[in-house]
Amino acid sequence: MTARRIVIAPDSFKGSAAAADVAVALAEGWIRSAPADSFALRPMADGGEGTLDAFEKAVDGSQRVPVRVTGPTGFPVDAAWLRLPATDDLPGGTGVVELASTSGIELLGDERRGLTASTLGFGQAIAAALTAGVSRLVLGIGSSASTDGGVGALTALGARFLGGFGASIAPGAEGLDEVATADLSGLRPMPDGGVLVLSDVTNTLTGPNGAAAVFGPQKGLDPAGIARADAGLARLAAVLERQDLAEAAGSGAAGGTGFGLLAWGAELVPGAAEIAELTGLAGDIAGADLVVTGEGRFDGQSAAGKAPAHVAQLARAAGVPVALAAGSIDGDAGAFAATASLTALAGSAERAIADPLGFLRDAGEILARGA
Repeated sequence: MTARRIVIAPDSFKGSAAAADVAVALAEGWIRSAPADSFALRPMADGGEGTLDAFEKAVDGSQRVPVRVTGPTGFPVDAAWLRLPATDDLPGGTGVVELASTSGIELLGDERRGLTASTLGFGQAIAAALTAGVSRLVLGIGSSASTDGGVGALTALGARFLGGFGASIAPGAEGLDEVATADLSGLRPMPDGGVLVLSDVTNTLTGPNGAAAVFGPQKGLDPAGIARADAGLARLAAVLERQDLAEAAGSGAAGGTGFGLLAWGAELVPGAAEIAELTGLAGDIAGADLVVTGEGRFDGQSAAGKAPAHVAQLARAAGVPVALAAGSIDGDAGAFAATASLTALAGSAERAIADPLGFLRDAGEILARGA
């Protein structure tokens, strides 16, 4: 068989395996069937967990910068931001900061802090990148633990949110009950190259399609908590006099952090597409014989802005066949040259989750034979 060049560009299998580990496991299995093939490993993300990994794997010269921040529960968290190399246009380089690793829901384990979790640590990591002199920021805001409207992050960047008696408000969604005044005049200036915010969410800030109603339950909010958080987010928008931003697509991302960053002056963009653009994925695909993508669950929502859908779109535009590996496949995957489901290979979802990398290797071996 003629040696082929394979681009492996999966998203993370959320809760089971990081995108970088998924890519390696698929390649390890692949060479069992096709040892002569070569690989470009391009782990993907849509702004949530794995965003730093995606950039680090794809951009030579990237440097992780350790930072200790206040986690979503108020305790310290050791995290990092990523510095991409300087260019003529961006002499300070680009700082990539990920909400998931600083204020993310995965940091809570099985615990949920729907009313009290905060984005303060995310803002502290952004501030650290600015202090280091980056010329542009790229912010991934998926996997948030909180519904604080980005108040925590903006506070770390110099904003002040006060209650009726001039006292600082409590962290998290419960603090939004108290917001009476907001002062953004102390916000740190944006870097000259601007701030791009990566998200795959188009929800608005409030209402039935808003941050609290749609994402509150997974963050531990009961119906009363959802109503309270939604009212608090509406109050925040009213205090800031930015109802226009509250109605913008994506303002409800990450518990309203999208709204807060828009108020700072940032630009919200589709996460998967922007990561692919910034890491040069299309160029890798153009020289490939086959592309492999994947995610934890492939279903009817997978075409709506998720990373594998964008990878497949780039592959088809380049005339390159694309294969799919997924934890489970519950949608129409007929457009793929080959597919492999970990659940089907394992015999049950429980077995697949218990050893995702092992079954990913098996999936890679099967895809190499079938694609």
